[in-house]
Amino acid sequence: MKIPNDLHYTIEHEWIRLKNNRATIGITDFAQGQLGDVVFIELPAEGTELTKENTFGVVESVKTVSDIYVPMTGKVVAVNKDLESQPELVNSDPYGQGWMIEIEFSNSSPEQGLLSADQYREQCKSQE
Repeated sequence: MKIPNDLHYTIEHEWIRLKNNRATIGITDFAQGQLGDVVFIELPAEGTELTKENTFGVVESVKTVSDIYVPMTGKVVAVNKDLESQPELVNSDPYGQGWMIEIEFSNSSPEQGLLSADQYREQCKSQE
């Protein structure tokens, strides 16, 4: 299980890459492993306003359907359209080509409430 040190995480198994006033978001390697083969992903349209801790999408796998939560309030500025035809990218490259959305946020401390890589590792260990 990969947990890159340069990312932030949520207790719901989303990863967040912060850069300037933008956050790229996807689901973690742990999450995709628990889901199994991803067959469909529903994501919001660009321009959608999202509110922290609400759902922004759905991942459907051969095992289950799971909501995806937004870790901060913001506006969707990019959506990974490759996932429409290749949802399996979430399985094969969750931290790269399997990213889901990018949002522009206005919070001055966006990492507030997010987990570090070490904290997320501990959470995953307790759930295995």
